[in-house]
Amino acid sequence: MKFTIKKDILLEALSKVSKAISTKNLIPVLAGVKFELKKKKLTLTASDNDITIQTTIEGLKEEDFKIENEGSIIIQGKYILDIVRKLPDEYINIEVIDELQIMIYTENSEFNLNGISESEYPNIGLEESKKKIDIKAGLFKNIVYQTAFATSNEESKPILTGINFNIAGNILEVNSTDSYRLARKVVELEKSSEENYNIVIPSRNILEFTKILSDDEEIVELHIFNNKILFKNDNLKFESRLINGTYPNTSNLLPEDSFLVVSTNLNDFYNVIDRVSILTSDKEKNIVTLETEGNTLILKSSSAEIGRVEEKMPISKNNKEDIKISFSAKYMMEALKSFSTETVDLHFVGEIKPILIKSTEDVTLTQLVLPIRTY
Repeated sequence: MKFTIKKDILLEALSKVSKAISTKNLIPVLAGVKFELKKKKLTLTASDNDITIQTTIEGLKEEDFKIENEGSIIIQGKYILDIVRKLPDEYINIEVIDELQIMIYTENSEFNLNGISESEYPNIGLEESKKKIDIKAGLFKNIVYQTAFATSNEESKPILTGINFNIAGNILEVNSTDSYRLARKVVELEKSSEENYNIVIPSRNILEFTKILSDDEEIVELHIFNNKILFKNDNLKFESRLINGTYPNTSNLLPEDSFLVVSTNLNDFYNVIDRVSILTSDKEKNIVTLETEGNTLILKSSSAEIGRVEEKMPISKNNKEDIKISFSAKYMMEALKSFSTETVDLHFVGEIKPILIKSTEDVTLTQLVLPIRTY
């Protein structure tokens, strides 16, 4: 294998696939990146058994990508990424000599690395489904941003560490919950799915994928199988395992009626909670108490060791009812951050019932935060 390539092109491709390299992996070959140079294209693949990322470099001008000999080799991921990143030259030469010796060189630099035979690399298919689902990259990133934060970090409940994708016809419903809050996004797909799907994708994996998505107008293809999902975007393939198990029926958590709806400016409400939560401590779950008095919202918090704080702000309500309720400032602020609207509506069902956060400006998104008893 021997080729010359523009540094920036190789670095971009390596930066994408390197997200699948695990330093803790017990299989040494999985700490490497598979370089496969065939049919005038260079394919880079990396995997840690949980996710697999593959990207292809092809169709470039000869001055940017010149192939002399085809071939395949596994190069240690950490070193090849560091070398390419730190070399100052515009073009880099990579050559395999004596089957497993890799020479990376420019006009003034030369690195020699020990490679691993491609025969030791696991057989990774990355096959595509005939029944793919298309979604715009920008919308996909937005869905993940608005829901992923509500997943659980508790490995004792593995199903809740994932994001639930429920596809029926042209409706995509995405849910995430850690039992104390719920994020739900419901969007219409441009084209109906031939099959219905109800899958759970590890939150950590899907977040890694969104980090390497570039153009918001490009299409992301979803290829869904029994135990894995393949995302395809242009020359990038990203495969993740699915979490086995049945996701809880989160619809039961969403109250149908509310006795009070409070409308408020999103940024003002967020900033007030941010200030009021300064005097809360972690062990008290940063509890903030919300109270309404007519068209005034009062937010308070107190700590025996630190002190107390109270702030007021104007609101509008749908009736003359009042409410007093306590909740986690952290959870409420994370829910509010997921909205990109000017106003939000807080739907109250009771002092010990969930708080629903919605916006008439974006009916696709619903957030739910459970209250905290303070007596």
